[in-house]
Amino acid sequence: MKLSDFIVNDAIVAELQATDRDGVIRELVQSLADNGAIDSGDVETVAKIAIKRENEGTTGFGKGVAVPHVKHDSIGKLIATIGRSSTGIDFGSLDRAPVFTVVLLISSKEDPDAHLAAMEQIFRHLQRDNFRRFLRQADTRDAIIDLINEADEISAA
Repeated sequence: MKLSDFIVNDAIVAELQATDRDGVIRELVQSLADNGAIDSGDVETVAKIAIKRENEGTTGFGKGVAVPHVKHDSIGKLIATIGRSSTGIDFGSLDRAPVFTVVLLISSKEDPDAHLAAMEQIFRHLQRDNFRRFLRQADTRDAIIDLINEADEISAA
């Protein structure tokens, strides 16, 4: 599995408008809906589930990154998007540092193995300092897409 297998390129937000955790989650879920990846009628439900998950325990694992992830009945296949903030967002991260990169993952409740495989891919890349730094610096959707494709190539090598 590669990042490009499940990241919805058109839903990538190179400069998030939201300035708080819940707003960021809603913005990314809405971007997925705006680009046909989820039904627009499911936006509020999916966002609420993701926010509830965050309230139970932060997905801001530190180093300027958060990976909110949820499973929902209406999702037929694994999807994700990336949001970037140049100013940083308080995600209640473990290291208490602001988050600049948010990777939102949504999957079907019917395929927990795919969810775990995607999480493994995301975390494997986000553990790399260069990948995190370049994501934080990428200020256009195309730059983020190029970075994802490059990461996939490195993984395949």
